Amino acid sequence: MRLAPLLILLLTALPAVAAEPMRLGLLAFGTAQWEVETMRTHGIDAAHGIRVQPQELAGKDSSAVALLGGSVDAVVGDWLWVSRQRAMGHDLTFVPWVGMTGALLVPEASPVRTLADLAGRKVGVAGGPLDKSWLLLRALATKRHGIELDRIVDRTFGAPPLLAQQLEAGRLDALLTFWPSAVPLEAKGFRRLLDVAAIPAELGLEAQPPLIGWIFHRPWAESHAAEIEAFRKAETETRARMCAPGFDWAGLDHLTRATDTRTRDGYRAGFCAGTPGVVELDSARRLYALLAELGGEDLVGPSPVLQPGTFW
Repeated sequence: MRLAPLLILLLTALPAVAAEPMRLGLLAFGTAQWEVETMRTHGIDAAHGIRVQPQELAGKDSSAVALLGGSVDAVVGDWLWVSRQRAMGHDLTFVPWVGMTGALLVPEASPVRTLADLAGRKVGVAGGPLDKSWLLLRALATKRHGIELDRIVDRTFGAPPLLAQQLEAGRLDALLTFWPSAVPLEAKGFRRLLDVAAIPAELGLEAQPPLIGWIFHRPWAESHAAEIEAFRKAETETRARMCAPGFDWAGLDHLTRATDTRTRDGYRAGFCAGTPGVVELDSARRLYALLAELGGEDLVGPSPVLQPGTFW
């Protein structure tokens, strides 16, 4: 049986889809899930000749285990961790995805207006004492007011959902948290005192390097360079579609757990504001040096400088 010429033309015009999928380790309900699901639902990966296969992971530790153990091809993380792993002998590399995001929130009626006003108050910090946003906030407080936040506040470290509950219950005076956790709190009336994305510029890092991205084994990346380039193009198209007027963010409620329009709008705004820029190595080195000074070897491992090859 012969195919009609038009059908043959259409079939040959379609991109060949890679036989092996790109296995992406994703945290449950993380923002990367939103993008990857949209990419797959709309066939954007296939349109670029690749096939992404998400694998849900429980947390950051399981992401590291999955990537280093080879059960996934890529996970989401930051380039400081990549540099640390390179210094320890793991040949990893980083592809930018989103910029630095997060917020310091206080109750709407709080008298706190500046970082100096936090003295003696209870402050929740999502993550641990080596969280990058917390280290930068400390540096900003020192620059602005000559104070060491780590010494003058009653700090509590923990998971974002637990800290959000404590803030709502009045057991915290302020909360430094990741932007997806800040959105529902702002929808409930909590006030954004400071945006983490604005800190690097005030510290003299005008060209802020994207902090979060996809992490690959460099040998895998080198042998799949075409797939990575196709994936980056698919990501750009997916983000453009998600940020375009008329995109149905309610269709992602099962992932975002949004229940109202204001929260959906907040998620859309936060997601679309995270588009990464071009990596400038000088700025990355300066930011690394600053965080290494604040976090020490516990944060950056045995290397006081950014490792060559960290960025793909």
